[in-house]
Order: sequence, then structure tokens, then C-alpha cells
Amino acid sequence: MHPKTLVVIATYNEIENLPKLVEQVEHHLPAVDLLVIDDNSPDGTGRWCDQRSKTDKRMHVIHRSGKLGLGSATLCGFRYALENSYDLIATMDADFSHSPASLAEMMQTIQLGENSDCGLVIGSRYVRGGGIVGWPLFRHLSSRAVNLAARLLLCLPTRDNSGAFRIYRRCTLEAVDIDRIQADGYAYLEELVWRIDRAGVRMVEVPITFTDREKGASKTSLLIGVSVFWHLLMISVGRVK
Repeated sequence: MHPKTLVVIATYNEIENLPKLVEQVEHHLPAVDLLVIDDNSPDGTGRWCDQRSKTDKRMHVIHRSGKLGLGSATLCGFRYALENSYDLIATMDADFSHSPASLAEMMQTIQLGENSDCGLVIGSRYVRGGGIVGWPLFRHLSSRAVNLAARLLLCLPTRDNSGAFRIYRRCTLEAVDIDRIQADGYAYLEELVWRIDRAGVRMVEVPITFTDREKGASKTSLLIGVSVFWHLLMISVGRVK
């Protein structure tokens, strides 16, 4: 019997990518449900989701009033998953930087008997076999710096703590109490791994190739990077409990 699985995708202006992505996820993982959290995309992403859900019973959508942040969108998806008794909860980007084929490999990993005690699978760019395609030098350096800071400041054993390509077990999210997460932007990624590590949950990293988006605009910026560093520092000095 397959575990009841939900794939959570946060969107803002992803109409160029999302329809094809949904098709590919459903092709590679025909037993999963999908939940799109759309932050009132002006390009019609949310409207497309509504139309799709009328004929695709695996497709669900939550509309939010505006661009409220990746962290809060993902936590919204987690709450939906817990309320609806999903066993596995996957998160991925909407822009094809995360491959649906890789998601299928990660799903196989978490379901292996030897990983029955694994509470989180991370699609990792920074373990042997992983990599990044299409990034300029600045993004390589800033990503490496954030991940190094996360490992040093938070004493994390994992190498890729800033990527959103993950699969969580239900019991993992319950163990960390997601309502305690304080970051509502990108820093929620590192904070969540930190909380999972503190809870003593085993984590596994699976190598993936991250491919920079071809369509649509990137949501990252220097300001986002600075805010992540600041949140890591606040965790390290005990300001986040």
C-alpha cells in the first residue's frame, strides 16, 4: 500500500511553468496529490489551478491574498497535509529547477526499508553526484556561503540546508511543531532543518541536479540572502527557541 503523499508547490507568477510541471509530476508519481499555494499571482496561475482542479481530483489549490512569503506558504501546505492525514509531504519549486524525475527517486529513497527511520529526505546539490546548472558565479558563492554558515552556526550535519526540494514524514513535522517556526521567508528552510536535527530525526541527502529557471523571473535577491544570514545568527545566539 502506497503512503498517502502530497506534493506542495508555492507559486507566484508561474503560469509559464506550472501546467507542464503538474503534468510531469503526475506522470512520474501517479499516486500523489498536489497542492498549489498561490499568492494571488497576477499572471493567472491561480485561475489555471482552479480550472485544472475541476477535472483533476488530485489537484488542490489554496489562494492567498498576496505575496506573503515562501516560508508561510509552505507552512500553510504543511498544515493542510497534517489536517488531511497525509503520510509523506514533498516540497518543490514551481520553475523546473527541481526535476519531477528526481522527486520520484527521492520518494523511492524514503520508502526503502533501510530508511524506515528517516524522517527527511533532502534533494541535495552539495553531496557527491549533485550539482547546479545555469547559475552565475555570484549565486554559487552566496549559496555556498549560506550553507557554510548554516553548518557552522547551527552545527548541522547536512550539506544542503537552503534548498526547498524535500520529502518529510508526517511524524517529523509533528515532532518539530511547525507552529514554532519563526521565519516566514527563505530562512524557514534552515530553521526547519535545525529543528528536525534537534529533535533527533535522521535525515538523508540524495544528490540532485538543480537547473536554473528558463522561464519567469527569479524570486531571490541580495536582501533575501542577508535576511537569511541574520536569522541564522539569531538562532545561533538563542534568540529563536
